[in-house]
Amino acid sequence: MAKELENKAKEAFFDDDFALAVDFYSQAIQFDPTNANLFADRAQAHIKLNAFTEAVADANKAIQLNPSLSKAYLRKGTACINLEEYHTAKVALQNGASFAPDDSRFTNLIQQCERYIAAEESESLTSILPPNGPKTSVATVDDTHVCDRSDGTSKESHRNSPASQTNETATAPIRPKYRHEYYQKPEEVVVTIFAKGIPAENVTVDFGEQILSVTIDVPGQDAYHYQPRLFAKIIPDKSKVVVLTTKIEIRLAKAETVNWTSLEYSKDVLPQKISVPTIQSERPAYPSSKARTKDWDKLEAQVKKEESEEKLDGDAALNKLFRDIYQNADEDMRRAMSKSFLESNGTVLSTDWKEVGSKKVEGSPPEGMEVKKWEY
Repeated sequence: MAKELENKAKEAFFDDDFALAVDFYSQAIQFDPTNANLFADRAQAHIKLNAFTEAVADANKAIQLNPSLSKAYLRKGTACINLEEYHTAKVALQNGASFAPDDSRFTNLIQQCERYIAAEESESLTSILPPNGPKTSVATVDDTHVCDRSDGTSKESHRNSPASQTNETATAPIRPKYRHEYYQKPEEVVVTIFAKGIPAENVTVDFGEQILSVTIDVPGQDAYHYQPRLFAKIIPDKSKVVVLTTKIEIRLAKAETVNWTSLEYSKDVLPQKISVPTIQSERPAYPSSKARTKDWDKLEAQVKKEESEEKLDGDAALNKLFRDIYQNADEDMRRAMSKSFLESNGTVLSTDWKEVGSKKVEGSPPEGMEVKKWEY
């Protein structure tokens, strides 16, 4: 059954119906979930639909199932180039080239990555890239080019032409299975996925320069995929994930100290650098829909000031005086105060340890009153 669905997927791909191809590949994967080729080929269909984060997720899964599958590295590299993740793409392509040293596509794409990386480093990327960024696509099925049998011409050029790309339709959004949220610090962004009771071995998290790929695959359930393109770049080697009993916590190390106004990338919003770190900025900055937020540090200082300036009368003022004396006293003074107060049943309070330390302090009640022992 899986083979039959795979053949239907390839036919749909030949006919440029990439969305249908994705659907058939997905059905085939349900019957044969350990087939790396199915994931690698579905990644290629995703690339044709400009669903590059999904393509990276499928390529990663294919590599996990078969680390020597060269076309999986090719698809990952191609998708990452389109996501402008040139360092990640280069590493993937170099790994793939080690398994297919005679495939010139790896060499060409690695050189392309090196040009983009050099351009980024020289801050002149816009001078060599088209306005919408690089759009490199390698249309292959089982690493062979597809030809139109009617006239013998390659359909590769047709697929990559502007006219064909305008007819490509995006896949429908899938409602997330698990809720997620995030908060940030100056040096990191913490993403929390509320997935309860998920074993660590069923969670796969991959980090790119500006991409996060999360897969939760529990036997007997539909796999959960979350692959956002992140608001800004991260440091993959310093990012980490912790699987807890109630949630999955992902810590993304920021490449730059910038404020993320959202978790996912938006071409209309530019990152703003955090100029001066403060104590307040060390606290998690939770996204909020409220117009104004409270400055808790300022509020705490105001309360302390009001407490210090508060004017008390009677017993309240006396108790405050005793508290202030005890707080500012040394160890001997505190011992003297405690001993005299307890032994005199609260009628004497001395701060001189030399005077009260060697004898029992007798009670000294106010005039007109007498000390009586409490009977239980």
